[in-house]
Amino acid sequence: MKKKDLEKKLAEYGWWFHHQGGKHERWTNGKDMESLPRHKEIDEMLAKKILKVAKENPPQKEKK
Repeated sequence: MKKKDLEKKLAEYGWWFHHQGGKHERWTNGKDMESLPRHKEIDEMLAKKILKVAKENPPQKEKK
């Protein structure tokens, strides 16, 4: 799966980019974090796992 397609899907589920490290980007829903490798193509199995986690964990609102 192309990385841009995976990022679009994550955004549709309400997740957003948090920060990047050495070889990965971290995306969050306000509570949970998922790491995305910084490659143009991401393995299909890994992409499905990341999307499954994102779909099952909708965005969390921060407490004020």
